[in-house]
Amino acid sequence: METLDAKALRMFTAVVRTGSIRSAAELLHVAASVVSRQIAETEKNVGLPLFERSSRGVGLTDAGRLVLEHAQRVIEDRNLLSEQLDQLRSVQQTRIRICCGEGFLGDMIEHGLKTFVTVYPLVAYSLTLGSTDDVLDTVANGDSDIGIAYNPVIDTRLRSLAISRQPLCLVAPNGHPLLSRPSIRLKDCLAESPYALLSKGHGVTQLVARVAADCGMAVAPLVETPSIDVLRRFVIAELGVTFLPNFSVATELSRSALGVAELSDTLLAQASAHLIVKARRRLPTSVDRLASHLASAMAAFKA
Repeated sequence: METLDAKALRMFTAVVRTGSIRSAAELLHVAASVVSRQIAETEKNVGLPLFERSSRGVGLTDAGRLVLEHAQRVIEDRNLLSEQLDQLRSVQQTRIRICCGEGFLGDMIEHGLKTFVTVYPLVAYSLTLGSTDDVLDTVANGDSDIGIAYNPVIDTRLRSLAISRQPLCLVAPNGHPLLSRPSIRLKDCLAESPYALLSKGHGVTQLVARVAADCGMAVAPLVETPSIDVLRRFVIAELGVTFLPNFSVATELSRSALGVAELSDTLLAQASAHLIVKARRRLPTSVDRLASHLASAMAAFKA
């Protein structure tokens, strides 16, 4: 098999990313026929089909998944080499891509980036927000360098550089009857108060759904939203309660705008925050230093 060149890998990964040849062509600003011809040549070179084609687009074959892993390693090695060469040229400007859950945003900026940027003023950052599932996928696919997620599932594509217990809590209006109880169970919250919940794909929702199912209860929120800010406003407006880790409402707690209490269910009490990177990836110096700094500086990773 001939070595797959940069052009072949670039077009292949574009098709994987977008899900179709036409969309990949638009992303790369070339004709669809050019992408189609390159994919055909790559498959001929490999000797196996890389995609399973259907009316909904394309999916990867086993051979395609192997080529994708190779392409991601090539991209990572190229980025690492570029940074190392820049260091030899005394060029420190670089860009670090971070993806995190919305609940970590204030903590990361105020306790993490605020101090890091003063030490490394020439580093730039690309910051995106997403659900727990989004964070895992974007780091595993090489689209982000660092991910911060709440209670992610075990994923062999990733490794956690920092883990800290962050129990899931009841977040309720001040004076809410549930807050006065010495022990609060999720099933009592679901049965006795209207509640708002993050949409599917978030670690919080996955936890709530699992514990509710163990109790034989259906999850039926009054409001479902991808926004933690909406959850905070829902509670402050006294429309009901929600469920979040303590650090997600730290600002509101400091203003006594709402109340928080840990839930007694074992699974919820053992939930944790994770700072993740791609498994088996050699981290560029800038990424490694930022990850170490976030792990030590962010409130979410302090016991």
